Amino acid sequence: MLVLPFDQGAFPGAGQTVIYAEGPVPQLDTVQIDNSHGPDFLHSDGQLAKYRAQLDLLEGLALSPERSRDVIREIAHQL
Repeated sequence: MLVLPFDQGAFPGAGQTVIYAEGPVPQLDTVQIDNSHGPDFLHSDGQLAKYRAQLDLLEGLALSPERSRDVIREIAHQL
């Protein structure tokens, strides 16, 4: 889990839940998007590439694993 700071601003995919399920067999990779009408499951290479690129972008904007852990601990101590 990585923390994405608010000061990074808006980013693609904000406002919807996206789950990218991947494994050792790429043909089985799936993206699940939750919408108001229920979940959509995406499987095509083009769709998967789009969401993989979005996740790569978010990982680049997020804090490091160590800094993310520190932020989460900091918030937990404040509760």
